Amino acid sequence: MDIQSIKAELVKGILQTNSKELLDKLYSTFKAESKGVDFWNELSDEQKSEIEIGLNQIKNGESIELEEFLKKVS
Repeated sequence: MDIQSIKAELVKGILQTNSKELLDKLYSTFKAESKGVDFWNELSDEQKSEIEIGLNQIKNGESIELEEFLKKVS
């Protein structure tokens, strides 16, 4: 998906949602980005730990392709 398509989908999603929680998260993300804040520093220790676990699993070959995952959960 090119950048213009991504922007269009984001705008569409923002206009259609009624989730204040989602809008607050998006707003915080955009605000941090405009300030040059590294999102990593905004994450909780638990979130950082979960990301690190996932990255280690990928490095160790403990991952599956998206299509395979979708077959398992459908």
